[in-house]
Amino acid sequence: MTPLPEHFKYRDAYLRGRPQHQKTDPFRIRHPLMDIGKRAKIFAPFDALRGFSAALLAVDAQNASRAEQSDP
Repeated sequence: MTPLPEHFKYRDAYLRGRPQHQKTDPFRIRHPLMDIGKRAKIFAPFDALRGFSAALLAVDAQNASRAEQSDP
């Protein structure tokens, strides 16, 4: 692990580590742990440009047919 630079802006927060909350902590009451299934949906891949993948596949198919036609 590389050492933190001395003038790292968030050095103090990093060195304190991840906060630990008790079940009766007001923060934990307002922000309960998320279900694993819901959490997985957050990080699931998505199509940011709707239809872009389909358009790429169509162009690839056109290029493949052109290549087949030009081959002797």
